[in-house]
Amino acid sequence: MAKALGIGGAFFESPDPRALAAWYSTWLGVSVDEQTQSVAFKPDQLPDGAFSVWGPFDAATEYFAPSAKPFMINLIVDDLDGALSQVAEGGAEIAGEIEQYDFGRFGWFIDPDGNKVELWEPAPTSS
Repeated sequence: MAKALGIGGAFFESPDPRALAAWYSTWLGVSVDEQTQSVAFKPDQLPDGAFSVWGPFDAATEYFAPSAKPFMINLIVDDLDGALSQVAEGGAEIAGEIEQYDFGRFGWFIDPDGNKVELWEPAPTSS
């Protein structure tokens, strides 16, 4: 049986893909491909303990609020406090308070297109 091995990307519509890609490049330091306006996050560039999640939510969830969109993007970051500060400086609306769990810290913001984005700083792993 063939198996799915990971998340290959998060794709969504934007009224101005170039402007949104430039915003993420400026405020979260992502390296945007000029031709596709996309970013490749390579596994060897991620911190230990980082992983991808595929998780459907019930249609009545409030987890994506205050965004009206039926999805949320999760980005792994190396410094949650710094990343939230940067996106706020770039005009993003911070959504909620930072939460901490055994596997890391989480914070949220609404990007210029109204997408809710979850930032995850994985907990340090011991080797």
